[in-house]
Amino acid sequence: MRLPIHQSRIGTCLVTLCLTMAMPLITHAASETPAPTPNMVYLASSLDFAYWRSMGKGICAAVKRNGYTCTVLSSNNSAETQLNHAKAAIERGVAGIVISPTDSATAPAVLALAQAAHIPVVIADVGTNSGEYVSLVTSDNQEGAYQTGKALLQVMQAKGWGGGSVSQITLSLARNNGQLRTAGFRQALTEGGVTEGNSRQMQTYTAEESLAFTQELLTANPGIRGLFIQTDTPTLGAVQAIKAAKRSGDLAVAAFDGTPEFIELFKNGDLVVSGMQQPYLMGQQAGEALAQHLKGNTVAKQIVVPILVVTRQNLEQLLPTIQVTVFANEAN
Repeated sequence: MRLPIHQSRIGTCLVTLCLTMAMPLITHAASETPAPTPNMVYLASSLDFAYWRSMGKGICAAVKRNGYTCTVLSSNNSAETQLNHAKAAIERGVAGIVISPTDSATAPAVLALAQAAHIPVVIADVGTNSGEYVSLVTSDNQEGAYQTGKALLQVMQAKGWGGGSVSQITLSLARNNGQLRTAGFRQALTEGGVTEGNSRQMQTYTAEESLAFTQELLTANPGIRGLFIQTDTPTLGAVQAIKAAKRSGDLAVAAFDGTPEFIELFKNGDLVVSGMQQPYLMGQQAGEALAQHLKGNTVAKQIVVPILVVTRQNLEQLLPTIQVTVFANEAN
């Protein structure tokens, strides 16, 4: 049925009036839609290791405290994966990047991409051979390894093993921190008048790799009395090889960094000292540095976090701190 003209006009006016009244509500609702929270990305060397997981937890705690979201990506010790993650993050328009490079030689490629996109980068450990970055959060690797070496030699002297040789299973010497740890430990050996035996250089950083290295070193040098493994998970493989060779009673093991399994190794005497970096604390410092830079505040170019030299004697005293700053409560 066709409506009279005056009724049709009234209907049209009512529709127009309703839309007019609704427009401010629609506009107001749209204006209240929150903008996406800027995201930070952490490119970890490899999340297979407790050390980098602890670092990531510290980073995310700091950036979330500053109002950012946090994404953690593992490079799986692959320079190609690391670069691909960086490209994807930059394409998404992240606010900033924290990176723990696979080694110091691979970091510059990521730094160059980020610089071209005007995205700030903070380096959390390992270091870089070149490139622009906001801050490097690190530890005094050389001094830490030096003090670890001195503690190892004290144990050897107490056991009457001063004449034996000591070997190292080092990080990749393409990493700046590996070079520093090697130099610091060698300084301790030189000052102690102890001969350095053969060494091996890690590439995969697995327990299996260091187990094989330790078997080789024990075979090549039956007189070895000390072994320094420059990071945590590989230490577990070295201890396994020493036990299998029935050398636990006449060989002292020193390590660097820490994983929850170390607690039992200390208590059993399988490990005499470890120079533990504090990755959760380092991560917090890295995340905070990036957030403060984005807020326009001045950030130190290098931030050095103390190393804890942990022995069987001081383990219980340091354990409450270690649980948080080293293990990020993974051991609880």
